[in-house]
Amino acid sequence: MNAALGTVDTEEAALAARLRVAVTRLHRSLRQQAGEGLTPSQASALAGVDRLGSPTLGALAARESVQPPSMTRIVGGLEELGHVTRVADPSDRRVARITLTPSGEAVLRHNRSLKDAFLAERVASLGSSERAALADLTALLERLVDGGDS
Repeated sequence: MNAALGTVDTEEAALAARLRVAVTRLHRSLRQQAGEGLTPSQASALAGVDRLGSPTLGALAARESVQPPSMTRIVGGLEELGHVTRVADPSDRRVARITLTPSGEAVLRHNRSLKDAFLAERVASLGSSERAALADLTALLERLVDGGDS
C-alpha cells in the first residue's frame, strides 16, 4: 500500500527521504562487501533460494522482481559456479526447483560474515548511547519492514 505524498506532512516526507537515502547507501555499502565473484543479482538470488527453501524459477523470479528469462540466466550462472542445482519437484516432475549446494551455502555464510564484520566495525566505533539508539532504530526498521506489525 503506497501513501500518496499529499497525505504526509513536510517533516515526515523529509524524514522519509533521508531514511530512503541512508538505507540505499547502507545497502550499496553492504553489497560491496560481498566476495566470491558473484554479481549483485547472483548474490541476491542465492540469498533468495536460501530464504525460500527450494523455490521454482518462477517463485524466485517473483521474489527478485525480475522476468523468468532473466532468472533463468542468473540461475544458470549460479549452476556453472556450482552454487545451486535444479531438481525435479517430487509432486510434479515437469517443475524444477532450485536448491543450494554446499558450495552455495558456504558462499552465503562467507558473504554474510563479511557484511556482519563490516557493520560490527562501524557499530564498534559508536559510543554506548549511540549503540543503544541504533538498537532502538533497528527495532523500528524491523517494524517498518514487517508493515508496522507489533
